[in-house]
Amino acid sequence: MDKEKESLSSKQIKDLKLNLLLEVTKAINNNLSTGQLLDIFRDFVKNKLNIGKLLLFSNNAGWKCLLKYGVGNQEHEINVEKELIHIKEISTIDLSVGSLAKSFEIIVPVLHKSQPLAFVLIGDLEDKQEMSPAIKHLPFIQTLTNIIIVAIENKKLAKESVRQAAIKKELELASEMQSMLFPSELPNNKAIEMAAIYQPHTQVGGDYYDYIRLNENELVFCMADVSGKGVSAALLMSNFQANLRALLNHTTSLTDLVRELNEKVISSAKGEKFITLFIAKYNIITRVLTYVNAAHNPPILLNGTSPSLLKIGCTGLGMFDELEKVSEGIVNINSGSLLVCYTDGLVELENEKGKDFGTDALKEFIKKNSKLSPAKLNKEIMEELIGFKGNMPYVDDIALLSCRIF
Repeated sequence: MDKEKESLSSKQIKDLKLNLLLEVTKAINNNLSTGQLLDIFRDFVKNKLNIGKLLLFSNNAGWKCLLKYGVGNQEHEINVEKELIHIKEISTIDLSVGSLAKSFEIIVPVLHKSQPLAFVLIGDLEDKQEMSPAIKHLPFIQTLTNIIIVAIENKKLAKESVRQAAIKKELELASEMQSMLFPSELPNNKAIEMAAIYQPHTQVGGDYYDYIRLNENELVFCMADVSGKGVSAALLMSNFQANLRALLNHTTSLTDLVRELNEKVISSAKGEKFITLFIAKYNIITRVLTYVNAAHNPPILLNGTSPSLLKIGCTGLGMFDELEKVSEGIVNINSGSLLVCYTDGLVELENEKGKDFGTDALKEFIKKNSKLSPAKLNKEIMEELIGFKGNMPYVDDIALLSCRIF
């Protein structure tokens, strides 16, 4: 037998243990890779304790073989859940377990609060002496395995923590970007008063409202909603807002505007998402409101005593390559009229009985509270929603834009 395989004295083994623990500690502190940690483990048990065969199973979203040597593909023959999971102490192999008894002699379980973290299967022990060094030092192998498995798990947790931090940063940036979509100020003058609320379901969402002054007498306002949620929805809506504002510099025709926006959404979303949009142009001199509703939840207009829904328009943007028909709604606005735009997260919010809030309830609430200012009305609507949903969670973004036209 070569020198590498010669048995070591107890003092040598003791020194090796101490040096090994120092080496493993240093390796962990230096953030060595999983492969390097396993190489240290393998070198000790194979070359210092003369263990001829070894399998190391670890539980990582299912039992997997982390390390093996001296065997072929026998790890595939072992059902950890069936053959090993019940073992709580260092044990010899039960000869009745055929697939294990063929190659292995000892099972070393590694536990944390009685829960198995890993199993080491050992075979082909050095038998020159009455007791193999490996047999005498099985508790140390168990401890060493525990240290390395925990270190590997901590590395995974640290990596996941870094990944989560990166995601959090991306969400923060997306949230900041999304907040820039909304107008910093809404009009509050002798012609019109507006107020808005936006409540994202997650840190970022796909709802959007805007107000643009075209000239001294005309203004445009809109509300839109992207299918889906999260960063991708926020990015698409950011692109949409940029296109809308750019196109308004070249055309004031809502029909032309909506057709061009549809082309932009098709180009950006590649058919994977679509956008619903309500966009309106109001002339404060003629008191005419022109609008297009592209499959958005119809805004509620209280232009007299009875609320009406502004439904005229076309299909959602990005659903079809071309909009075959776009219709414009035209409304003469009375003094003191109230218009409320909203997204589906408001009317589709469910209570504990599975009933949604609904457009009819919103119409009645607006009619009942029609004398309130837009800001106060928005606040009262949100409080009504809280009472309605009870303990049920919000499941979508909610955007609300209320306009009083004098």
